[in-house]
Amino acid sequence: MSYLIRTYQESDAEALQAIINDSILNTSHNYDYYPKSLEEVQTLFNEKIRDGYPILVGEINGETCGYATFGKFRAKPGYNKTIEHSIYLNEKAQGKGLGSEMMRQLIEKAKEQGYHVMIAGMDSENSGSYRFHQRLGFKETARMPEISFKFGKWLTLVLMQLNLEERD
Repeated sequence: MSYLIRTYQESDAEALQAIINDSILNTSHNYDYYPKSLEEVQTLFNEKIRDGYPILVGEINGETCGYATFGKFRAKPGYNKTIEHSIYLNEKAQGKGLGSEMMRQLIEKAKEQGYHVMIAGMDSENSGSYRFHQRLGFKETARMPEISFKFGKWLTLVLMQLNLEERD
């Protein structure tokens, strides 16, 4: 098995749309309810590129299997050195090292761009994501009980953060 990490291209949008929509429709990892159209996915990624945020795409044996990116944590200027990241992989890519390498590269890009803290948000039942982020050095900083409702139950958001200036 070989993997490749590269910069997003517009031709990736359809494959990434399928990954995003799978997480929306089949997991509580993504608190959205409604699948994204191809146009919405293209707009989202075009806005990230316009705003100077990286989008890394992962391939396994030539197949697009996931992406990692970051963006604003919150809109007020006091948060300008803090970002929140997203990483989504399809089932084929999970547990193969691709996600860890994508995150290492994404963290380096965040450091190069002068960010101070990277935030990870996940559902409390997503223990795989929690352990994944722990291995990368993220520390839990908050639990927000019952702030989302999906699939007929209340969900708890866990926030973890990584101080980028301590990772030299």
